[in-house]
Amino acid sequence: MSNTITNTNFNFPGQKSVYHGKVREVYTLENDILLMIATDRLSAFDVVMPKGIPYKGQILNQIANQMMRDTEDLVPNWLLATPDPNVAIGKACEPFKVEMVIRGYLSGHAAREYKLGKRILCGVKMPEGMIENDQFPLPIITPATKAEMGDHDEDISREDILARGIVTEADYLILEDYTKKLFERGTEIAAKRGLILVDTKYEFGKTKEGKIVLIDEIHTPDSSRYFYADGYQERQEKGEPQKQLSKEFVRQWLIQNNFQGLEGQTVPEMTDAYIETVSERYIELYEKISGSTFIKADVSEIEKRIEKNVLSYLSLK
Repeated sequence: MSNTITNTNFNFPGQKSVYHGKVREVYTLENDILLMIATDRLSAFDVVMPKGIPYKGQILNQIANQMMRDTEDLVPNWLLATPDPNVAIGKACEPFKVEMVIRGYLSGHAAREYKLGKRILCGVKMPEGMIENDQFPLPIITPATKAEMGDHDEDISREDILARGIVTEADYLILEDYTKKLFERGTEIAAKRGLILVDTKYEFGKTKEGKIVLIDEIHTPDSSRYFYADGYQERQEKGEPQKQLSKEFVRQWLIQNNFQGLEGQTVPEMTDAYIETVSERYIELYEKISGSTFIKADVSEIEKRIEKNVLSYLSLK
């Protein structure tokens, strides 16, 4: 097994604070600079798994950064530099307390709700007569926000977001517009690689100057679901599961092993062999969505590598 990075405890020049998220560690530096480290932690059902996945952080960081560059003509983003395979540096923002989830297909959470008989998701009506993984007539936006109690995401409608004052109407219209544009571009990029971008989520923040920008990750296997385009229609007609590249395969493995993050449930043992297969799936997605061969970074001393690269970047600023 390769070395993984699951926790960090750096003290960079000008460091003011650090936030440890489920997967990312965010260091706030002087001059409104954020330094985000993508760890190898794996989160599913809002629970962090006990073992890291080799190269996962590098994969997420590099996909997200490439996609930021591929969409910056449409939507401004927070990114300034990527001095290390696991590190992104950018402008500090005040994050909006909603995730803009957009779905082109009846999959994942939407499909599970649909099977329960629900036809309204986040205030949006879903057509009758659909089967799992069918394409919606038009993509639907189904936002999520953090629950008031706990750290899990909860569905929320556009109307509730505005009524509760979570986002102003003027800002929300921009978030919707940006979400649609990003999903359209992401769909085009995926199609060129023989993939279908099924659903994804975007997070946004506002700079001190009042500019709304895209933050966090974009079009990664942690934030998105992809199907292989080849054979999609035939599989739908036969009622077969779709061949997909996303974190959903981890969720399905956990469900099969009686874990959905519910109270009293225990995370099943993730053997080294299983972890290796998860790593291989992440590498496969990287190569499919980026169109380039994945080059494994030196992981013999990950922390020292990150520190050296970050300090070198900061010394040039």
